[in-house]
Amino acid sequence: MAEALFKYELVKANKTECFVSSAGLSALTGSQPDPIACQLLLKKDIDISSQRACQLNRDMIQKAELILVMESNQKVAIEENEPSARGKVFRLGEWENFDIADPYKRGLSAFEKSLALIEKGVLQWVAKL
Repeated sequence: MAEALFKYELVKANKTECFVSSAGLSALTGSQPDPIACQLLLKKDIDISSQRACQLNRDMIQKAELILVMESNQKVAIEENEPSARGKVFRLGEWENFDIADPYKRGLSAFEKSLALIEKGVLQWVAKL
């Protein structure tokens, strides 16, 4: 959801020089987005049905200028696993000091809450870029 919203908001802000991709720390590589996530984003005219999950790897970390995570523990895990990431890993909710819980297998209300926080974080980061 975050990748799609980031791309959408960057286009709206005419910041198309940014490259955005998502990867998980424990993602099931190749898996499809949750149907609830697809449904919620389709309401915003954003189709994520063709996205597929992938694992974050060292090459991605080294090439990235900025890495945004959902939770503080993800930041710690990335920096411990790849020290070169220090200084470029931040939470999506960094500016207001909030984490975003993974709604996976938690139902519609959890997805709605996560999506609202993702939108908030995305808008703040797009304004800063």
